[in-house]
Amino acid sequence: MQRRRRGVDVGLILLLSQVFQVGLENIPPVTLGTLALNVFLFLKPLKPLLKVCISVDQGYYQKDWQRLLLAPVHHADDWHLYFNMVSLLWKGIKLERKLGSVLFGYIIAVFSVLIGIVYMVLEFALAGLLNDSSYKMNCAVGFSGVLFALKVLNNHYHPGGTSNIMGIRVSSRYACWLELVAIHLCSPGTSFAGHLAGILVGLMYTLGPLKMLMKAIAGDFPYFNDSARQRDYYSGSFNSPASA
Repeated sequence: MQRRRRGVDVGLILLLSQVFQVGLENIPPVTLGTLALNVFLFLKPLKPLLKVCISVDQGYYQKDWQRLLLAPVHHADDWHLYFNMVSLLWKGIKLERKLGSVLFGYIIAVFSVLIGIVYMVLEFALAGLLNDSSYKMNCAVGFSGVLFALKVLNNHYHPGGTSNIMGIRVSSRYACWLELVAIHLCSPGTSFAGHLAGILVGLMYTLGPLKMLMKAIAGDFPYFNDSARQRDYYSGSFNSPASA
């Protein structure tokens, strides 16, 4: 897996334009910091993509666990970065405003690692069920798994409404499942297991077990309580393209 370069990084330019259109002052700190980290590592990657992508072979068999940290924040090209980060802007502003920066940062950190683990479990299961060891070699990078998890959270904390997926109006509650299929059909090179892992982790949180575990680990962490959360950080609005 090599980074795809196309000369001028048009996607990066469009992303920066979108950020300044929203206004830096309107982007909560964790969302802005996460976006900045992804952009920085796109411009100055720590390692080549083949050294950061996560797979059963490299993560589990080779015990290269640092890939769990590196894979989510590296991207294959500028358009991969653009769509993921614009999606992060939209979801991050809404969720960080709802949950507060401390809890949102905690969620981002846990989800980034856990989704990589669930992804490996899914690929390992597919390899066994289909008797095809190539699934263990599938190597994924990018923030889209975390974005699918955040979409589940966003629909949980902001229920109701509909989404337009490829011209199909569907309840936002089920939009992530239709997007999962639509993205895989339109872009076969994307990681179906990575996106599915994100949805599953999001459901693990909203349905209770993961949230309770995170709360137990945090001990007296007050930000799981509504009264301790910071609200109303961002009062503007902007549209994002259809993406994870």
